[in-house]
Amino acid sequence: MQGLLTNAGRADTRNVVESMSYSTTVQVFDVVRVLAFVGDLSMGQPSDHSIRTAWLADRLAAIEGFGSDERSAIRQAALLRWSGCTANASGFTELIGDDVAGREAMLATRDHWRRRVQTMGSRLDIAIAPLAHIHCDVSGELARQLKLCRRTEETLLHVFETYDGRGVPNHLPGKDVPISVFIVALAGDLEIFSRVYGFEGALSMIGTRADVKYPAALVAHACTQAGQWFEALERENVSQLHTTLLTDQMSAPTSAELIADVIDLKLAWMTGFSRRVAEAAAACSAQLGLDVGTETSIRRAGLIHAIGRASIPNSVWNSPTGLPASAWDRIRLVPYWTSLLGKRIDTFERAAAIASFCYERLDGSGYFRGASDESIPIEGRILAAAVAWVALCSSRPWRPAMPRDKAESCLAQEVRLGRLDPEVVRAMIQPDRGGSTRRTKGDLTVRETEILRLISRGASNKIVAKTLGLRPSTVRTHIESIFRKLNCSTRAAATLKASAKGLL
Repeated sequence: MQGLLTNAGRADTRNVVESMSYSTTVQVFDVVRVLAFVGDLSMGQPSDHSIRTAWLADRLAAIEGFGSDERSAIRQAALLRWSGCTANASGFTELIGDDVAGREAMLATRDHWRRRVQTMGSRLDIAIAPLAHIHCDVSGELARQLKLCRRTEETLLHVFETYDGRGVPNHLPGKDVPISVFIVALAGDLEIFSRVYGFEGALSMIGTRADVKYPAALVAHACTQAGQWFEALERENVSQLHTTLLTDQMSAPTSAELIADVIDLKLAWMTGFSRRVAEAAAACSAQLGLDVGTETSIRRAGLIHAIGRASIPNSVWNSPTGLPASAWDRIRLVPYWTSLLGKRIDTFERAAAIASFCYERLDGSGYFRGASDESIPIEGRILAAAVAWVALCSSRPWRPAMPRDKAESCLAQEVRLGRLDPEVVRAMIQPDRGGSTRRTKGDLTVRETEILRLISRGASNKIVAKTLGLRPSTVRTHIESIFRKLNCSTRAAATLKASAKGLL
């Protein structure tokens, strides 16, 4: 596959692509692994953290005597444990500034996080509770959309509860929390603490949480086996770990579009962005007469191109004056993370390879490789133009969306400077493509759909009321109706479900 990325001729690229077979769907397991990857980046963890946690949770479930179905549910929940963290990134930004580094400090209980806990006391729990609610609502919704079992969903809905009843968001006593929650939590702490503080340090820290975060009996069983587990983990590579975690439920087919929706939840003003990039890139591919397999691959690349955005704190993306120069060393790694994903998950290898070129430019001024000219394949050129085109036509914290004629002028300037492919740009801005055929109102009224689109992009009730000429109380009533019809309780989960239904 690397030969495709470095070949000197467009014809060679086409020949390789046309020899491959592509499906319009992927396995649930593929989506779950991508969401685990995104979650790890969002929480400031190594990109294999959730995979290792799921493996450890499965081992702990085994010594606790759980059957195969229960162990499957626990593996699924461990992989999806951080799947809701893009949805509450903005809330954590308001609370701790850097949502990525701050959550890493929280999970590792680093000294400065401990000082924050001591300083804020109960005020911190009060602030975190609604963020935990958003996280759980979204991860539970993901389990439902992926058609995973009820036990997996229940585990995700209670993932921040603790054995002593002081967890969030519901402060449930240990007896009312599924034991799977404690197994996943203990496995996650083992993985993080052993990496940050060493094996003995991890056991010591786990011991202090016995009958607080998880049952003491569970801690005792884990401590007797943990040494053997970590020795076994060191002998396994990531691909081997993936193989051991597959379940029957995760063998079913699903849509890769869910990945795009989760990625875009990180920033309200990015809602629907990755889907629009995928549609624009696929339409451009068709306009250029490329084969169906290539078009499918490019569409999939558009859906996952922004995976690496999760590694950058929201405070950087939300800068009102544009992306700060001091952050560019990290921003340039955004497509690198997408490239790395393709090396971990075979299903997305081709799409990730294409997506890794989304910020490259023909004159070598792009990133992360600084590729130029014929080293950028046609698929990469199409995606780069699609990302630029959709971004120009979308609002950003530092500028409003550009009208079509101005966006076209900007792309034309990029062509004149030798940065974008002229043939691709001409195909990209064809005005007769039409919109998505997925859009449907479903059970929502026209007014509810209008309100949903506004709140999905971060608008407050007051702003919605002003925009639509309604009273705030009327807007609140409509939102309650939206939540009831979509069977969710947070704006993030409503956005996720609405995206899946084609409402946004």
